[in-house]
Amino acid sequence: MKKTPALILGCILLAAASLNALATPATDTEFAQFRKDGGKNFSAAKGKKLFTSEVMTKGQKRSCTLCHGTDLTKSGKHNRTHKVIKPMAPSVNPKRFTSVKKINKWLKRNCEWTFGHECSAQEKGDLLKFFLSQ
Repeated sequence: MKKTPALILGCILLAAASLNALATPATDTEFAQFRKDGGKNFSAAKGKKLFTSEVMTKGQKRSCTLCHGTDLTKSGKHNRTHKVIKPMAPSVNPKRFTSVKKINKWLKRNCEWTFGHECSAQEKGDLLKFFLSQ
């Protein structure tokens, strides 16, 4: 019985370590830049809410899930070209989020297409935190 709290703590620490293991030098660099640009306390829950939100952009309902789907461990499909998009979840696609250049390129392009504007540092940080939790 006395080992139960230690076992629970061990499980919590292991789960936290596995989430941090999905971070990369590129994501660490990006989070630092997002904080420098005014973001703080990035939240996977807020990132998920943003990712799944539907907005009207250029007269069309758009959402990140339109191309990426709701299960980021699965492949998505580009809405217009039907090109397959590899899973966003780094847990099944470890090459995701390993390049600062690609993170910036895709956040910029997809925020502009989906929301009609470049995402703020806070939004980018929240989205990235959500992606890393997958």
